[in-house]
Amino acid sequence: MAKSADRILTTHVGSLVRPDDLLVFLRRQQDGEPYDAAAFEECLRRSVVDVVRRQADAGIDIVSDGEYGKTISWSRYILDRLTGLEERHDNTPGFRKAVAGKDRSDFAEFYEEYESTHGFVGMGKAFKTGTWVVTGPIKYAGQAAIRRDIEDLKQAIAGVDAVNAFLPVVAPASVVPARKDEFYKSEEEALFAIADALREEYRTIVDAGLIAQIDDAFLASTYDVMVPPKTLEDYRKWAEVRVEALNHALKGIPEERTRYHLCWGSWNGPHTNDVAMKDIVDLVLRVNVGGYSLEMANPRHEHEWRVWETVKLPEGKTLLPGLISHATNVVEHPELVAERILRLAKLVGRDNLIASTDCGFAQGPFARRVHPSIMWANLASLAEGARIASRQLWGTRAA
Repeated sequence: MAKSADRILTTHVGSLVRPDDLLVFLRRQQDGEPYDAAAFEECLRRSVVDVVRRQADAGIDIVSDGEYGKTISWSRYILDRLTGLEERHDNTPGFRKAVAGKDRSDFAEFYEEYESTHGFVGMGKAFKTGTWVVTGPIKYAGQAAIRRDIEDLKQAIAGVDAVNAFLPVVAPASVVPARKDEFYKSEEEALFAIADALREEYRTIVDAGLIAQIDDAFLASTYDVMVPPKTLEDYRKWAEVRVEALNHALKGIPEERTRYHLCWGSWNGPHTNDVAMKDIVDLVLRVNVGGYSLEMANPRHEHEWRVWETVKLPEGKTLLPGLISHATNVVEHPELVAERILRLAKLVGRDNLIASTDCGFAQGPFARRVHPSIMWANLASLAEGARIASRQLWGTRAA
């Protein structure tokens, strides 16, 4: 993980709002319509160059490609890069089963309205949430796609003053968690096969000199689906296996080139049945990465900064706290960002912090969480807040 000797560095979680001209191509891809492949690749490269420049202009030190190369979403993109899986539209709950928990039943009227205006609206006529079925050995087949993502990002960062760059990738636990299996003997066997396949994507990113950010929304949000009727103990046993699988995927990959992002699904809903950070922080810290990116700005989890009063961040690790929430159109004040940094710096040390956001500003290519103008204003506020905190932590010499 990149660190600075004299200031708090800034980053974000990855997914940024896509430009309209790129969305035209992504929608045609998803809907199975013809499109000019060469024109798409040129549009994608141009879009990545622009979004990296805008991140740098906003004051972001560790930038991403905005996940622009992902056709569907932060997790489902991997289905185009794995063999042994197929989607069947057989009137089963499929993906919706994986997110249908207590929060949705307690606030059914809210979610009925929310899903009609957010959810999967605008995802394209070909987007369906059927059931993914394991039909054969799961292997990685996304070499060309990940090489393209890497090349586009490296070309973009060559023209800006960035400290480093990262590409978000999915964790084993978040790969089609609601699936049927017609090939492997057990769910665990399939999970570790997925981990083996994902290792190739992780390693390719790291070998290219970039940071691999492993995204894992389902690890935390599955608690809402399981409990009740199951217990916290049941959930932890389930989660422990998923952490073990992720560490299996990370085997042999330098920790300092990786970071782990965990959130609670991060949609702007009630979240009243989220698992408490204090109940899973030990599991999170078992993940063999260099940094931990956690939601810490939204009103259901901001109080959990106090976890670090009793939990010690392991030696050599970095905390990437979410200091900006994407769940509101209010642009958060730089002074508030600075306050959030300063209270954490007292607990984990100024040298072990990188200022970040709660989650992505875009929920896949077609569903944005805030307007682009709000997104860029909040990233600028994050950077300004980091500068304010740096001056207090290092003195007037800080940037």
